[in-house]
Amino acid sequence: MTIDRYELFDQLCLRHVRLSGHSSYGIGGYADYFAMPATVEQFVSLLEVSAVYGMERVVFGMGSNILFPDRPKRGKLYVSLKNMADLTVNESRWFATAGLPLSMLSLLGLISGPTAFPFTYLMPGSLGAGIYMNAKYYKEQIGDKVDMISYIDLSDPSLSLRQIRAEDCQFAYKQSIFQHKPWIIVGAEVTAPEHEGPISGAISALLAKYQGSNGKLSSLFSFYSFFSRELRELQAERVVIPEPMLDIERYRMGNRHFTYRSCGSFFKNNYAAGASIGALVDRLGLKGVTHGGAVVSPFHGNMILNTDQATAADILYLKDTVSEAIHRHYGFMPEPEVVIMKE
Repeated sequence: MTIDRYELFDQLCLRHVRLSGHSSYGIGGYADYFAMPATVEQFVSLLEVSAVYGMERVVFGMGSNILFPDRPKRGKLYVSLKNMADLTVNESRWFATAGLPLSMLSLLGLISGPTAFPFTYLMPGSLGAGIYMNAKYYKEQIGDKVDMISYIDLSDPSLSLRQIRAEDCQFAYKQSIFQHKPWIIVGAEVTAPEHEGPISGAISALLAKYQGSNGKLSSLFSFYSFFSRELRELQAERVVIPEPMLDIERYRMGNRHFTYRSCGSFFKNNYAAGASIGALVDRLGLKGVTHGGAVVSPFHGNMILNTDQATAADILYLKDTVSEAIHRHYGFMPEPEVVIMKE
């Protein structure tokens, strides 16, 4: 039996969902409407019907780089694409959907042979969000690893699927064309590393484990537990783990990235200042400063942690404290990397 788009909308659209359960910050009030489509077709139906109803929409991935409001606007539809987590293998090309965790690319690369994605290991975000912000780790960035991006233009009434080449995406330091257009990324073509023999079965098995596990949760502890366990299992199968991936794990664990709820680095670095934001915060003696249930991380100055049921207001208070101190002492206002949703 065919289900029309209005029936599908009613099936997919949940009511009164707490956004804190879909954010690595563990912060956010109750959304009137919330949906997690599993396919592009379901996503398009949500967009079509919500447009007919005149609903405002917020589309996000795994919620690892977003601060939701304590009191979300009434009537707004929040759509997470984290259930759109799949990958199709076609010889030297992979097509990954937007909700696939960036960290999954590093493990899938190991399965196929010499990996091209070690820098994505333990990146908490999804592929779509990673492309949107051109996620990077040291000198490597996701914009250099994708070839063709598929997206939907919200200003186009037909909501038809479009494509854009990576070289036309204006990738720069944590920048892309998607930050300036009403476009929603739904997937991307990735140049896969060369491999020997069939790998589809092993890739499908790993994807199935993720799709059916707590790896889909936005809890940083659950995220780390899943991916570190899968890495150890590959290692036990005598897969050689590149040293950069082990370095990433040591670095992130040393800075307690997965001990407390957070969105990782809060501000973009301003390299003209001659030092990272974390180093500037350290010099200003702001590490460990608290407000309500939030604290400027004692381990990494560019992280604001939720340690004790913090609210969005607590996080924003510390964000302003850090911003004003840096502006006063170093002459510039740091730009947030975390997407801040207004109430």
